[in-house]
Order: sequence, then structure tokens, then C-alpha cells
Amino acid sequence: MVDFRRLEDVNVSGKRVLVRVDFNVPCDDTGKITDDTRLRAALPTLAYLRDKGAKIILLSHYGRPDGVYDAGASLEKLVPSLSDLIGIQVHFASDCIGPKAQSAVDALQAGDVLLLENTRFHMGEAKTADGQKGYDPAFAKAMADLAEIFVHDAFSVCHRAQASTSGIGDILTAYAGLALERELDHISQALDIPKKPVMGLVGGAKVSSKIDLLKNLVGRLDCLAIGGGMANTFLAALGHNVGNSLCEHDLRETALEILENAKLENCEILLPVDVIAATGFAAHAPHRVCGLDDVKSDEMILDAGPDTVTNILDAMDRCRTLIWNGPLGAFELPPFDTATVEAAKYAAKRVKNNGLIAVAGGGDTVAALKHAGAADGFTFISTAGGAFLEWMEGKALPGIEMLKKEL
Repeated sequence: MVDFRRLEDVNVSGKRVLVRVDFNVPCDDTGKITDDTRLRAALPTLAYLRDKGAKIILLSHYGRPDGVYDAGASLEKLVPSLSDLIGIQVHFASDCIGPKAQSAVDALQAGDVLLLENTRFHMGEAKTADGQKGYDPAFAKAMADLAEIFVHDAFSVCHRAQASTSGIGDILTAYAGLALERELDHISQALDIPKKPVMGLVGGAKVSSKIDLLKNLVGRLDCLAIGGGMANTFLAALGHNVGNSLCEHDLRETALEILENAKLENCEILLPVDVIAATGFAAHAPHRVCGLDDVKSDEMILDAGPDTVTNILDAMDRCRTLIWNGPLGAFELPPFDTATVEAAKYAAKRVKNNGLIAVAGGGDTVAALKHAGAADGFTFISTAGGAFLEWMEGKALPGIEMLKKEL
């Protein structure tokens, strides 16, 4: 369990509080926000700080402007929506450092909210002064000088050692905001101090993108179900013909090593025992259920078969904690979404009726669970793709390390 400094641990009354949020929200061509989930995620922290009389200064990145001003990536367009959500007029500064930012900060009264301009308009956010990967400490200090307290509330960027995250955290004592606090508590509950038995469900296209994840999980789980395109690599490594399916044949030895390690760690591996095969990668392409040794050379595996789904649901019945990352098949193409939908709905049912702790996140996971209509039934779903995956891989995240309490 991560022991970290929380917002409730510090007196913010009358203080200038710099809050790192993630307002990298999707917008249409006119600049209108199409999904305000990330804005809403910040509301509990903002409400808490306003109630305590803090002067609130918001920092966020947006898009990839790579150190130059880009009007399309300006955060100013978020001000009307953010003001409506908070219920007060949010102030805006057209820079995140320098005279413009300082002047706006100086004008703040207790309970006011100021949004600073996109941190990525400055090269120092993600590169050193000589252009190398990292961040410019001088840029981090310029942002830190605007405030007295630093609150990190964006789990989605915790895996990045950038100026507006760990850079400021090296200067000001960092505290977790309420959104980040909730994220860390739920993920720790599932992975660090879980109710056992613990089951993992990992899907997606390629083993190569999740080697570290799989190697870490087999040492921490009681059962691991592998689906999606990556399951094909394991099936091929075991000698099964996967036809024209997506498969990383060059990772045969890696797949066998993961299976062997799982055996040594007493982690049960669930691979498909039957599949849905089709001759074309398209919605409603002609398809059939077949056994592992019955896939034809011109067919591709696009989903797990019914017997495989039954095995996965049976495993869910035996576990008390479920960690889900990635779909079981090509869920964007009906009917190859069947396994993902059935498993997701069953997990949500177990959460409601049997107290299963089900935590999910990363990559296409959120989209897949929403597609299944099961997202609201999970205990917790993380929208932080890269950070969630690196946490599950057992890696130290810079944005979390800076929050840890000194012993």
C-alpha cells in the first residue's frame, strides 16, 4: 500500500495552491469539448480547496505543441465550461510563467480559480535547456515560484518526469489531490493489498506492448486470463495453428518463458480453448466457432469462443479481486465483441451481487467496457492509460514517488 501525502494533510487556508490537473480533453473542430470527464474529475479537489479558502492556480498540458504557441492548443477555450462546472468565473492567464502569470496570481482572492496556459507551449516542460529528453529545472522553478503548496491531481501523467509534475515536486512539497488519492487507493486495493484470490484479465493486440506487464502479474496473481490478439502468440508458441491471425511469432520464447514463470509462481493461466475465426477483418464478416487445431490458413482469430468465455466466468466466480486490461477480441467489430461484452457484464454483476472488487484501466479498456454497458458496474475504472499500465508493470512512477511520506 502506498503511503503518501494527501490534500487533507496540509493547511491551505489563504495559501496559493498550484494544482496539476489533466485537462487534455477531446474537442471538435470548433473547439467545443466533446467529453468533459477530465474537467469533472478535478471538481472535488477544487471544491475542497475553495471551501478551505485557498487561492487556486491550475496547471495542465494540452495536445502536443512541442514548445511553441499553437492557438488550437490553448486552454482558454476550456474556461466557459470549467466556469459552469465550478459555478464561478474562472480566471485565465495567457502564460504559465512570467509577468502575465504572476500578475494573475497576485490578483487572486481566497476561493478564486485561475487557469494558466498550456505548459507544453514551453520546451522546458519535457526537454532540458539543451534539448535533451527530461525537463528544464529553471522552467519548473518559474512555475513553483507562483505558489506555496503543490497539489498533484492527475494520475494520467504520473509516469512522466516533466517540469509540471516531478519538477515542481522537487521544489515544493507535493500532496495528492482527491482524484489522484481515489485512484491510488483503488489501484493499491486491487494490486498491492488485494482480497484473494486475485484474477487478472489482459487482452489487446500484441504481447510486445505488455511483456513487462505480464511478467509482473504472473508473480502477483492467482489466475491470469489472456485474450485478444496477444493470446494468438501464446497459442502459436504452444504449437497451435493460428492461420492468418495477428501473431508475433518472433516472441515464441518470451511467451513460453511467461508461461513457465506462471507455473513456478502458481499462477493459473487461462488461454482460449476455442475461438471465433473469420476470413475477413470486418464487422459481420462470415465466421465460425472452431477448436484450436481447426483454424484454416486463410482464417484469422477475432474473438474468444463460448467455451473460453465460460472458463473465464468460472474463474471470476472463484476470485474476489479482478484486474482488467484490454479486450478479449476485436470488440469494435460486431459480433466479435461477444466475449468482451459477456465477460464485462458478468464482472459487473459479480461486483453488485457478490462484492467482487473489479478495477480496470489502460488502452482500449475503458472504451470496451463502455461498449459493453458495464463500465458503471465496475468498482473503479482508471482513464489513465500509460500510468495505469506502468503501475501494473511494477514500475516506480515519478509523480507518485514525490508524494511518498518520508520515513
